[in-house]
Amino acid sequence: MSTQAAESTPEKTPGTPKRPAKTTQPAKPGGMSARFFGASAMSFPTWAYALFFFIIPVALVIFYSFGYKPDEFTAVATDQLSFDRYPEAMSASFVSTFFATLRISVVGTILCLIIALPFAYWLAIKVSPARRSLALALVMVPFWTNFLVRTLGWQIMLSPDGFLSDWMQGLGLLDGPLDILYTRSAVQIGVVYNYLPLMILPLFVAIDSSGQKLREASYDLGAGKITTFLRVTLPMAMPGVVSGCLLVFIPLNGDYVTATVLGGASGSMVGQLIANQFNTAQNWAVGAAMAVILILATLAVVGVGFSLLKLGQMIAARLNSVPLKDGRA
Repeated sequence: MSTQAAESTPEKTPGTPKRPAKTTQPAKPGGMSARFFGASAMSFPTWAYALFFFIIPVALVIFYSFGYKPDEFTAVATDQLSFDRYPEAMSASFVSTFFATLRISVVGTILCLIIALPFAYWLAIKVSPARRSLALALVMVPFWTNFLVRTLGWQIMLSPDGFLSDWMQGLGLLDGPLDILYTRSAVQIGVVYNYLPLMILPLFVAIDSSGQKLREASYDLGAGKITTFLRVTLPMAMPGVVSGCLLVFIPLNGDYVTATVLGGASGSMVGQLIANQFNTAQNWAVGAAMAVILILATLAVVGVGFSLLKLGQMIAARLNSVPLKDGRA
């Protein structure tokens, strides 16, 4: 057996080159599986949501704004496209209502910032981590309630025969029933209440992530609480301020539920005019033109706000800088 095994084994000669051993390489990522199950597939919900719920609807609104209303029973026709609906949309009532809406939006955003900033500071710094979740839940629970239900609650509260009117009359603060419902003041109260959580949350995240060590270092260097807040906490929380203002101002411009429930005829907003064109007048072309004008005006106001913010940061940086002479402060 050993002799046969030796004969069957080929002898290796010194000059014979060795064949390289076959190595199994790991499969490279790619192909159909990576195409359908890769990073692009993981981001499918994001871009699908943006496509179907933002890009396509806005594109349809812009397209319908170039159409017209052919007859009484047809909402829109697009066989003849023109810009004629835009001058028709820029009526005197629309312009006056737009500036009233802009005033309500700006004042509402400022009031939300004034209320949310100290509350977010207290929530992020003063509240213990064990109770912070409870405080955040108390902020978010009203926000999870239906928007219309919350607004109807304020309608009941601000009514002349509501408990707030009776309470203020009982304290001697009012001589008669509370007469604030169906006014712009009632709309202002309603929008501040409805959009306040959208300002609190980004401010809380920004202040909470600013860092306790920087505030402690500021105290160690002799700065007081006000100086530390203005020179350390507030500049580091500025991204949260910007995010909160955008989250409040942009949807507030198009809000029509609060104005319909609390404002009536005297507290109307642009969103009501647009909704009336689509639902009551059945003139989708004019309503779409109003919506496009509102979108462009909102973007213009946001652009002006960013420019003013950038200018203020440049001025503040120049005022806080220390001039150097001969390499010395």
